[in-house]
Amino acid sequence: MAITDWPASERPREKLMECGVQALSDAELLAIFLRVGVVGKSAVDLARDLLTQFGSLNGVYAASAKEISLVHGIGMSKYAQLQAVFEMSRRALNEQIRTRDILSSPQLVRDYLKLKLANQLKEIFVVLFLDAQNRLVATEDMFTGTLTQTSVYP
Repeated sequence: MAITDWPASERPREKLMECGVQALSDAELLAIFLRVGVVGKSAVDLARDLLTQFGSLNGVYAASAKEISLVHGIGMSKYAQLQAVFEMSRRALNEQIRTRDILSSPQLVRDYLKLKLANQLKEIFVVLFLDAQNRLVATEDMFTGTLTQTSVYP
């Protein structure tokens, strides 16, 4: 059944406008982004397929172009769009982090580093440069190693 045949209160876009973005599931959010499905599958069904295949939104983000293209209805164009939206989100969060005290707690440092280093395939030694108020000035990858280790030289 096409999404246009669903009750208005159950359609992802209408639900977002009526109840707010928090009311949507991951599949519904992804479906809004995908916009259209394929013959026999709505955008929500296609989004569910992606989430099932890769386990989570983060799994979808981490999937390679080759892996994504194995999902019927997702081609290189959708893959490029997904990568672009994830990168825009990462950059927006990075901007937000630069304006607050990231070292005011270990939790905030951990959250930043998870954002920065998510889905890396190698160990990376990163240096965080801070100002006197513990706001992030810059982040620099100093050394890159293997899957399980990196060597750091003074």
